[in-house]
Formats: sequence, C-alpha cells, structure tokens
Amino acid sequence: MKLALIASGLVVALISYASQLSAASLTINLTNQQQQPLADAVVELRSLSNPELKQQRIQVAQQALTFVPFVSAIPAGSVVEFPNLDKTRHHVYSFSPAKQFEIQLYADKPEAPITFDTPGIVALGCNIHDYMQAYIYVSESNLVAVSDGAGQLNWPDIAPGGYQLYIWHPWQLADRQPTALDVVMPVQTAAYTLAVDLSQQKPQAPQRGFGSR
Repeated sequence: MKLALIASGLVVALISYASQLSAASLTINLTNQQQQPLADAVVELRSLSNPELKQQRIQVAQQALTFVPFVSAIPAGSVVEFPNLDKTRHHVYSFSPAKQFEIQLYADKPEAPITFDTPGIVALGCNIHDYMQAYIYVSESNLVAVSDGAGQLNWPDIAPGGYQLYIWHPWQLADRQPTALDVVMPVQTAAYTLAVDLSQQKPQAPQRGFGSR
C-alpha cells in the first residue's frame, strides 16, 4: 500500500513538472565589452522544429527627422509601414540585398506597406537627410526581439527545447557565431556579451536651422 502511494505521488509530480515545461519564460540580458547594458541588439532563436512563420505588421516612422525605432526585428514575410510624422517630406530607400525598395518623396503615409520576405539585414536611409539611418532584421524564426534600454528582452511563453541563438547589433565589431541554448526550466535567464564600436551613437537630427520638422 505504501509503495502504491509513493508510485502515485511520483506520477502526479511528473505530470505536474511536465505541465510546467509545456511553456517557459526566457529572459536574456545583453551587455557590451564594458559590461554596460546593450540596447538595440537583436536576438533570434531558431528551433529544429522550424514552425511556420507568423506574419507581423509593424511601423518604422520618420519622427523628429530620425527613424523610430532605430532597430526593428520581424519574421520573414512581415510587412512594415513607414508613416511620416514630420512636416518635411522624406524619401525612404534601401539598397540591401535582403530588400531593395524606394518610397519616393512623400508626406503622411505611403499608399502601401513594404513586405520583407527574405531573411537578412535591411539598412534604411533617406535620400533627403543623409544622416538618417535605421535597420530592420528579417529573421528565419518567429522568436526574434530587440533589447531595450536595459539590454534586456523576454519571451514569456516559449516552448522548452533546444535552440540556436543568434545575436546582431548594427555596431558589432565582428559577426557573433550562433550558440546553443537549452530551455529546460519554467523560468530561465541567460546573459551574453557582444563587442561593439563604443564610439557610435544613434543618428540625431542636426541643430535647428537644417530644414524644418
């Protein structure tokens, strides 16, 4: 009788543990080589199961004569709108192999969004304001995000299992090789360091007198 109760207890414990592992929460902290929080870094997790990509719809705005946000990350097949929130007109383009396009001089909102269907890095520019720069990371996975000002990003509902982890930043000094990451606990935290050019700063509009917003 006692053995039966123990066995029953083990079954209940195993079922409870398995249900906890049906989804996990993963937090990743990123720093530069000086151990400072690294914002605007992209992390992509690729799984062997390779689930179907889910299309997203996001915006990269022109605001205060800059692109906002500076770095975006989307799964391949997603669409991006480029609203112009400035008073001046912009001419948005990209010559990147992953996506070449051009939205000629316009105000307000373009007629149609742009579809990004090829994985890779897309560098954005403005033909009117040369200093305006931004980046769109087009991923092979649904699990892709950009680190915040604290160098952190989080997936609150991720399937346990093995992943290949990719990190990218516009100012990285060298390509970082993917690393293996096993998600095995209901709540998990990981930390990584990426060497970047510390002299770089986000594009900013020149002092007043260079055009109007």
